[in-house]
Amino acid sequence: MPKLLPQIVWTDRKLQRVTGGRVSVLDIAGLPNLVLTVVGRKSGLPRSTPLLCVPDGDTWLIAGSYFGGPDMPVWVGNLRAAGEAEIAYDGQQLPVTATELADDDRAAAWLVMLRTWPNFARYEERTDRLIPVFRLERR
Repeated sequence: MPKLLPQIVWTDRKLQRVTGGRVSVLDIAGLPNLVLTVVGRKSGLPRSTPLLCVPDGDTWLIAGSYFGGPDMPVWVGNLRAAGEAEIAYDGQQLPVTATELADDDRAAAWLVMLRTWPNFARYEERTDRLIPVFRLERR
């Protein structure tokens, strides 16, 4: 995990709160991003998470990397359980269906993601878990 992760997360939360969710650290860094809202599998409540994304044609790729940390992000379990979500992307709220990619599909998508954010390779090196990759498609 990056040493500055707690400060980055804190700053991002404050920035989003001040801007009403319109701006995140990812925006400032010039990286493509979305806010994923998925129903919590235990709570039944909608949970929102800003994520780096990779637009791929008419779909979006997202990875449950959590900076290469040992634990799976909570949103991954929620998305696996729900299979669908809503994203905020480019000023639009869009309903999406999520497909977790495996084998050759995952490998091909991972290469696409590395072109946008080469640090995904670092995250992969830091963890023993397979980083899940999802394709989000507009419903």
